[in-house]
Amino acid sequence: MSIFGLAVTILAGIMFGIGAIGAVWRIIVGPSILDRALAADVLLAISMCAIGAEMAVNHHTDTLIVLLVLAMFAVLGSIAIARFMAKEDDS
Repeated sequence: MSIFGLAVTILAGIMFGIGAIGAVWRIIVGPSILDRALAADVLLAISMCAIGAEMAVNHHTDTLIVLLVLAMFAVLGSIAIARFMAKEDDS
């Protein structure tokens, strides 16, 4: 890997880390359940992007199943929160 590739990889890792810390902070501090749900979705998206970037850098697809499972949990979690909030609004 060239020095440019290493620099880009380190920069991407730092950016993913900062985004993940911000999402975890919003999950902890978020004033409403929707803020926390959105932050959890963002954290899952950051995790999926980081895994995808790692696969691209190392030229493998060994963790593709992990990526797919995370995507499934993100979709199912969003649907569950939407249904929960819809039932809460009806009351």
